[in-house]
Amino acid sequence: MNNDLKNILSNSNKDIDNQHLMDYLSNQLSNTESHEIEKKMTDDPFMNDAIEGLQQINDKAKLAGYTEQLNKELKRQTGKNKRHKDKRKWKEQPYTYFAVLLILLLIIICYLVIKQFNH
Repeated sequence: MNNDLKNILSNSNKDIDNQHLMDYLSNQLSNTESHEIEKKMTDDPFMNDAIEGLQQINDKAKLAGYTEQLNKELKRQTGKNKRHKDKRKWKEQPYTYFAVLLILLLIIICYLVIKQFNH
């Protein structure tokens, strides 16, 4: 999985970038820019919930530390899930391999039997 997809507050967000979000939370944007972000919040309930949750953090200086911690946890979880899926793939595959092998074996036996009767 691409590392950019694992970052919670990455600059690849099409609606709002990390710097604008931090500036909005610290009230450093102009009224026009703040209004734009609030308009986007009304259009996107996920963004609205995210910004409201970030506003509840009392110490804004620790915000970068929290996002770093969340990103690390997210990377750990996605890595763990990927390893689990890879293990599960191999556990499910033996039945498929067995079925294909059995079908091929039956085809070969049928071919040999038909060939034997034709002689």
